[in-house]
Order: sequence, then structure tokens, then C-alpha cells
Amino acid sequence: MRISVRNLVKRFGADSVAVNDVSFEAPEGKITALLGPSGSGKSTVLRIIAGLEEADGGSVWLDGKDASRLPPQARNVGFVFQSYALFKHMTVGDNVAYGLRVRGRPAGDTAARVKELLALVQLDAYAARYPAQLSGGQRQRVAVARALAPRPGVLLLDEPFGALDAQVRVELRGALKRVHRELGSTMVFVTHDQAEAMELSDHVVLLHQGRVEQTGTAAEIYDRPATPFVASFIGSVSVLSGHVQNGKAAIGQLTVDVGAAEEGAPVKAFVRAHDVAVSRSPEDAVASARVDALVRVGAMYKVTLRLADGQPLTVELAKDVVDEMRIAEGDHVFVNLREARVFVQDYAI
Repeated sequence: MRISVRNLVKRFGADSVAVNDVSFEAPEGKITALLGPSGSGKSTVLRIIAGLEEADGGSVWLDGKDASRLPPQARNVGFVFQSYALFKHMTVGDNVAYGLRVRGRPAGDTAARVKELLALVQLDAYAARYPAQLSGGQRQRVAVARALAPRPGVLLLDEPFGALDAQVRVELRGALKRVHRELGSTMVFVTHDQAEAMELSDHVVLLHQGRVEQTGTAAEIYDRPATPFVASFIGSVSVLSGHVQNGKAAIGQLTVDVGAAEEGAPVKAFVRAHDVAVSRSPEDAVASARVDALVRVGAMYKVTLRLADGQPLTVELAKDVVDEMRIAEGDHVFVNLREARVFVQDYAI
């Protein structure tokens, strides 16, 4: 099933617009992430697709048909909640079978489908247990299996890993990818975690303040952010201020290509931590900086530099590079920018 969201609007009260003219396509057979900070409207959009919320404007099309006025049970979608929403008095097997039984499916077919799905989510041996006997990650796998049982055209997941600790989230991301490979289902999931979106999705819809900021593959959004918000939200960045000088963005001693722009116009340069070259020698470097802080994170160091004009610049360096260069707090080093995304006022270059 393919999904087309067209000009959705949702208000909560007279002055609160949660979703403001949102449009996007979720490709058939792919995983689409609705990504954004809290309050960006992503869960509301998902609930409108499912029919759990009614839009004040716009429409939802499922496989080329306007489904905006269809009740949830007529939309052929499966929904997975962050809170699992399992029936506590039912076993794992009965939870997965529930949607099939209410549809009057034959008992033999239901039993076979439950067995198939529990094997898919690697819970074959847990059919007779109750939700209280499972870990959080196992409960969420049951929730996924239950949503898939009636063979929905699309699976919708609302912050499916939000209530889980970091290690379990990583494991479940792998499990969901495996389920998708096996079934080829269209999936749309909500997350505020950019790492989840980058790892899981084929297509990303980035929302901010109820609007779509940018859509595309994870690589496209990371490499070519369309707005200052996208550039600052995706990945670790330093934001440097400067102005246009002789056709370039001048940021203290650093310069970045900026294209056609008015001389003297203010600019913001968004620099990713891995796009800064650091050296002990001024050769091939154009700016000096002081090392303000060194913080080791596993095999990497997060290095906070202070440029000559006082602006901070964050760099990521491998431990062996820091050891070889013998960098310490208070030292002076030389830097250059491999790449930066520059915005002149509100215009993307």
C-alpha cells in the first residue's frame, strides 16, 4: 500500500495548530520515518493516517483512494503504540490472534498465522506467557506481531522504541528491519531520534512546528539540508556566524564558498564535527584555534575549539589521532573546513 498525505491541517483549540498544511508521499514497500522534535506534529499525522484522529483539512489517500472519511477498521492499517497496549489477561499467542478472531478467521488459519509471526519476531517459545512475564522489548515485539496478524496494507508505529533503554532499542531496530525484509510491508514510524530514522528508513519526512521542513532519503537530508533548522537538527553541528566578503562566506579567518550573494550579507555556516581538518602545522590550514576541552567518548574524542574571533567549533577526532598529535587542553592548533552548509539570511546556498 502507498500513502499520500495531502495538505493536512489539525487544530486543537482555536489558537493551537498541531499540523499545518502537511503533504508527503510514503513509498510502497518502503520504511518512512516521520522525524522531528517533540511538538512537531508527527504523532498527530500518524494518528490521522490511521483514522484515530480526524483532520480539520486535507486528505489521506491509501492506494490511490481517498480514505479520509473511512473509520480505522476500514483502512487496512496496523498500528503499534509506544505503550504496547497488550491485553494483560491474554497470553502472547492470544494477543497476536485477537485481530484474526474478531474477524472470524478459521481457527486453523489463525493458529498458523500466530506461529508464523511469533517465529518472525523470535518469540516462538513465549506463546503461553503473559505480558507481565516479558521484558519491554519482548512486549513490543508482540505488539508488532499482533499488528501484522491481519495482513495490513501498511504498518504504522508511534515512537515504537521510546519506552525502552538504549541497548534494547538497537536490538529492536534490527528486528524491525528483519521483519521488513521478510514481508516487504509499507511502514511509517514516528521518532524524534535521528539515529533511528537514519538507520531504519528508506524515506524521511522531517517535521517542525507542524510543517514539513524537508523530505528525502536519510543521506539527502544529512548531506543537503534545505533549511537552517534541518542543518542544525540532523547530525552534530557547530553554527558559525560571518558575512559575505568577495563572494565567499568569511567567518573570522575561515572562508567558505557561498555563490551569488550580496556583499556584506550576514551568513550562518553549519559545520559538522567530522568536516573540520585539525593540524599542529599551519600548512594546509587557514585559522588558528585554542583547545578548550577534550572529552573522550569510546574510540573518539569530542574536541571543543575556540576560534580566534571567539566562536566555538566542535570537532570529532579518533583517539589515535589525538594521541599522535599530543593535543591537550589549552594548546593551540590550526584548522580548516572540509565542508560547510551556508545560509545567507533565509536563503539556502
